[in-house]
Amino acid sequence: MTRNRFVGLLLALAGFLPLAAQAQGAAGKAAVPVVARVAVASNFADAAKQLAAAYGKQSGHRIEVSAASTGKLYAQIRHGAPFDALLSADAETPRMLVEEGLADGDTLHDYAIGRLVLWSRDPARVKDGEALLRKGEVERLAIANPELAPYGAAARESLDYLRRWEELRPRLVLGENVGQATQFVVSGAAPLGLLPRSLVQEARKTHRGSGWEVPASWHAPIVQSAVLLKRGERNPAARGFLRYLQSPAAKQRIRAFGYD
Repeated sequence: MTRNRFVGLLLALAGFLPLAAQAQGAAGKAAVPVVARVAVASNFADAAKQLAAAYGKQSGHRIEVSAASTGKLYAQIRHGAPFDALLSADAETPRMLVEEGLADGDTLHDYAIGRLVLWSRDPARVKDGEALLRKGEVERLAIANPELAPYGAAARESLDYLRRWEELRPRLVLGENVGQATQFVVSGAAPLGLLPRSLVQEARKTHRGSGWEVPASWHAPIVQSAVLLKRGERNPAARGFLRYLQSPAAKQRIRAFGYD
């Protein structure tokens, strides 16, 4: 090989190496990690954080979870809060955001179905849950605000079904969200609560308590839906996280947290 040809080959290789490095980075796992901010209904906050951590290990991206009642999150999104995706506690709110042009309808999907539980931290308090709700003495009952939280709306529907809403209304202890309502019962501020099964399952780790699952026929199904918001349309972390929620591994985790 002549000296000129050898020099030419070296120059060609020098030009090829940066391209090869770029290609390798593009093919790797999240060469440039991206952060996505996800608004999550309070009942699903703990589950979302664990799912976000699992997705982060798999993808290299980072998911930041902001939790509040669904009604509050809806108001924040409408006022321009910088969220990339929403995991709602109902199906109606994400659909409204799609209709209002604030979310991508192609990404709308159900990710969980919630259940309502009558629960007390007192192991002897709930012996016959149905009889207690139908005609028993209820001193104070904690629920999430029905105007802001779908689980609160389900609690009101259940009491309406039993024709006890107006009777028990003065004795209700309203939480801004289901997390606060659960805390009222855990702390003893309210002896009873109509709460998400997922949060009761968590509370039982420290307080065995006593509970009874409210029949699903007493209220509208608590279908929880997720959607990509307009701000997150070009965010690969947000899109990827919503896809991950539909994976078998994520569904198994969601069931373990107490959801159907």
